Amino acid sequence: MRITILGSGTSHGVPVLGCRCPVCLSEDEKDKRWRSSILIEDRDRSIVIDTGYEFRLQALRAGITSLDGVLYTHEHSDHLMGLDDLRIFSCNSPLPIYSFPEILGKIERIFPYAFSSSLGKGVPNLEKVEVYPHRSFFAGGIEFTPIPIMHGKRRIAGYLFNRCAYLTDISDICFEENEALLKSADLLIIGALRERKHPTHFSFGEALDAADSLGIRKVVFQHMCHEHSHREISERYKGRAVPAFDMMRLEEEDGRWTL
Repeated sequence: MRITILGSGTSHGVPVLGCRCPVCLSEDEKDKRWRSSILIEDRDRSIVIDTGYEFRLQALRAGITSLDGVLYTHEHSDHLMGLDDLRIFSCNSPLPIYSFPEILGKIERIFPYAFSSSLGKGVPNLEKVEVYPHRSFFAGGIEFTPIPIMHGKRRIAGYLFNRCAYLTDISDICFEENEALLKSADLLIIGALRERKHPTHFSFGEALDAADSLGIRKVVFQHMCHEHSHREISERYKGRAVPAFDMMRLEEEDGRWTL
């Protein structure tokens, strides 16, 4: 199995419009952060988690030619607004999208035309598949377990698969509820916005505290803002965590992940 980080940035993206900070002006390609999304490939199957604003460009850059499903963490625009570009992957049959019922309901209200078979071609043809906390399901032949976490006051979905936990936009790991499942992970890809605390996102330190509480040693920071460069984060947390970057690839073999 392979994971490709399609985007590693927060809702603004990096560079931020109009910003002249050192990170936004950086020439290091690892400081160019599109909105957070990942591609999971296993043999000939492909699954994406979230479709943000740049999804079309991300898919072109990663060479995605087919999809077997899309998992959504929540309906915020930086994780959703590329949904319309799923039409190319749903021409011949409905493309399943997976999330908690309340999240799918909000997605349908935002994109009602994507769930109506009467509109014909030219629009996405999507099938909602409801999933529930801690109840495993298969998407594209890959087993996923939804992990309920908090994003401020909002419950969103994280996902556990092949001993990887993907928890973006997190402010509370809900340890008592999720401990038993998450402790099985070999790799944790976790939202870590910046060094300073934020009301709806983990800081770097909070993300590491969560990883330590679970005993997970392979940690990748995801969903980062423009306050810190890739080099700065790498040096500051060397040996404890690595920052994601766009088109970063992670490989798994026999349940063990390599960074």
